[in-house]
Amino acid sequence: MSEHLGDKLSRLRRLADLTQEGLADRAEVSVDVVRKLEQKRKSSARLPTLHALAKGLGVELTTLLGDPPGVPSTGEADPPQLVAMRRAIHPLMFAPPEEPDGAEVLTPSLLRAEIADAWSMYHSAEFPQLLNLLPGILADARLTASQEHSEGQAALGKAFQLAGHLSIRLGKLDLALAALERAIAAAEASGDPLLVPMICNSLAWAYQRSNRLDDATSIALHAADGMERDGLTEGASGLRVWGGLTMSAATSYARQDDYEHADKMMRAAEEAAGRLAKMPPPEGDGRLLSVFSKSSVRIERVRLAVQHERPAEALELAKGMRLAKDTPPSWRTWLLLDVARAHTDLGNAEGAVKTLESLRRVAPTWMRQHTLAVAIVSDLWELPSRPAGLRPIAEFLGVAN
Repeated sequence: MSEHLGDKLSRLRRLADLTQEGLADRAEVSVDVVRKLEQKRKSSARLPTLHALAKGLGVELTTLLGDPPGVPSTGEADPPQLVAMRRAIHPLMFAPPEEPDGAEVLTPSLLRAEIADAWSMYHSAEFPQLLNLLPGILADARLTASQEHSEGQAALGKAFQLAGHLSIRLGKLDLALAALERAIAAAEASGDPLLVPMICNSLAWAYQRSNRLDDATSIALHAADGMERDGLTEGASGLRVWGGLTMSAATSYARQDDYEHADKMMRAAEEAAGRLAKMPPPEGDGRLLSVFSKSSVRIERVRLAVQHERPAEALELAKGMRLAKDTPPSWRTWLLLDVARAHTDLGNAEGAVKTLESLRRVAPTWMRQHTLAVAIVSDLWELPSRPAGLRPIAEFLGVAN
């Protein structure tokens, strides 16, 4: 059974020999926040508040947040962290927005930074911590939307989009679709012309995960066509969003075994990435935009080649790749996994193990999140002659028997 955030806070506070008032004073937060968390009247708090509490306790944020229990896939009760996120996505009707909880005065710029940091956590596979944080982030966004309409609605849209992504990762597609529906509504209210198509990309991904491939293709193409029609692809920000939608459509075509259309879409994306590389960088925090660059296009092309049983082509595409500095860990992970799969398919077990060793060094958390990693290692484990270096990886993933 996972320890509730309030129990953890109380235990760490006592270990630090602090009263509730003492911790609040040291962390520069309201004592009411500490009290409500420890009494479990609040399931989470804003990210700046949690950072302040961790600093006041003299611990890392991860020590305070810890890991939630595994999310059940059958009829078992949801863990409290997931219940809190469900409540944040489906709040009580007519409930007023929560007031800020203490560490910093909530402003649209602070909220954007908070959401951008949360997206970084997502791309780094820090799902346990993010699951604890998202209810507070959604509460912040709702409050800001009630005070600063357009900026607040845009922030609310990005927060709901993130909740949708995390829900997909947790296998909760019903919750993901609900979150993304609310994200689109907030995006429409924000007046930001790029936000709706950006969230449509997420919705297409959710449909891909539920095998609604025709719907996934349609929504990505419709959003991309609308951007072109409205002249939204002239700047770097718009081109990144359009490129993400185009790659999403390519993935949907590929999963329907239509490699010709998938390849056509990827070539269009590659041409757009070339144009993007010559443009000034987008204004604002790029973490709040779709992931799209020459690197992401090449990573996606490697993935499609592997999926269509073209391992030699995949390795040729991956050969000598130099990834952009802002390529998220999640995308780096996909590339290494696909390279390992290609080596395995070509019978090069040593090359596969070497690639998996690299993945374990650079992204161990993501490696454990991917079923593809387990599938590759399981295949290698069944070989009559296991390659050197495989056992530590198999034990790391729980494959070794």
